Amino acid sequence: MYKVTNPATGEVVENFATATDDEIRDAIDRAHRGYLSWRERPVAERAGIVKRAAELFAERTDELAAIITTEMGKRIEEGKGELATVVDIFTYYAENGESLLADEPLTIKGGEAVIQKCPIGVLVGIMPWNYPYYQVARFAAPNLVLGNTILLKHAPNCPKSSAAIESLLREAGVPADAYINVYATHDQIAWTLADPRIQGVSLTGSERAGAAVAAEAGKNLKKVVLELGGSDPMVILDADDLGETVEIAVASRMGNTGQACNAPKRMIVMSGIYDEFVEKLSKKMSQYTPGDPTDPATTLAPLSSKEAAERLVDQIETAVRQGATLRVGGRHVEGPGAYVEPTVLTDVTPEMDAYSEELFGPVAVVYRVNSEAEAIELANDTPYGLGSSVFSADLDRARRVGARIEAGMVYLNAAGGSQADLPFGGIKLSGVGRELGPLGMEEFMNKKVFRL
Repeated sequence: MYKVTNPATGEVVENFATATDDEIRDAIDRAHRGYLSWRERPVAERAGIVKRAAELFAERTDELAAIITTEMGKRIEEGKGELATVVDIFTYYAENGESLLADEPLTIKGGEAVIQKCPIGVLVGIMPWNYPYYQVARFAAPNLVLGNTILLKHAPNCPKSSAAIESLLREAGVPADAYINVYATHDQIAWTLADPRIQGVSLTGSERAGAAVAAEAGKNLKKVVLELGGSDPMVILDADDLGETVEIAVASRMGNTGQACNAPKRMIVMSGIYDEFVEKLSKKMSQYTPGDPTDPATTLAPLSSKEAAERLVDQIETAVRQGATLRVGGRHVEGPGAYVEPTVLTDVTPEMDAYSEELFGPVAVVYRVNSEAEAIELANDTPYGLGSSVFSADLDRARRVGARIEAGMVYLNAAGGSQADLPFGGIKLSGVGRELGPLGMEEFMNKKVFRL
């Protein structure tokens, strides 16, 4: 189940043993015992350890980036960029932990009270393969500072990076029982969530996985945070420099070879600039060429697996068969690797599968609209609601449209991204809860009312 398969070559590099049931039970025991002592350490001490972890992530960027290039095919330069974000996240919670966890006074009738911000116990983290370090960082960093302990189940194709994270945190000073990497099965996670010592679960992944984990969590009355899929709209109302807007669109869509939940997947363009936008976008997308992801000069990396590439090509072919127009790309690149040509689709209608599906790879779907109202209606006509962006030379116009988009995040004149101090999360099928920023510290927190 847990193995490293290089998606650039198809070669199985290394296998890892799945945990036994006894090993999982032991990990739960250890994590609970670890919580009882970890929560007693001063916040400043926990924050200092998390700060040291940030320093180690920075020092080992090259080594860690190389691991995920082999595991899931990320271009080496993008891997280094991911590590820079990880450093920012660990640093943010280390430097702001004490203020974020300070007692909050309440003004009440007939007395005084404060809200004390306390940990709740052992948490389970279920992480995806597309950002192997970043996804763990945004869950682990705030909860370690808060005083919770963690059982971390990573994606089956990321066993080496998950082991590297655990080793680094140990070296930083995180106790062996405060963060435990487990190579668990889905069945083992299900009965782990039933254990009364487990207090919550955070999952980043598909909506199917989210529904399954939420069902188990609900059945056992456990707090859950879910960051699921996205089909984010990028609404382009007008532009002083359409070429620059296209550059932003392509860079954000092609980041991580299109395998980002909050990338702009649906580009909604006003009719007056639609034709020029599609022409420029298609030309730019066609300039990406496949290569070795360890080579900094490579522009197109593989998808995470051959199966992922086959699934995406099937989605593209289905869209075309149902009547969509293929402007560029759309094919599996010949060879052993999981490469798919960057693709632009137009003329997608609500009757087509591609209208409501998430296309998780280097595919942009472009829509023509004739008014702000039509753009807003199309932007909201999706089962997802993660991020969004609105582009206009008139900032008031962008604000007006952005205010009516149904999403957890709206960016004006910028593509959706992520930063340590900015909450991240969505609505509808994109999940529940928030990570990062001050809100990321509060999801698995006991906000204890203390009446004086």
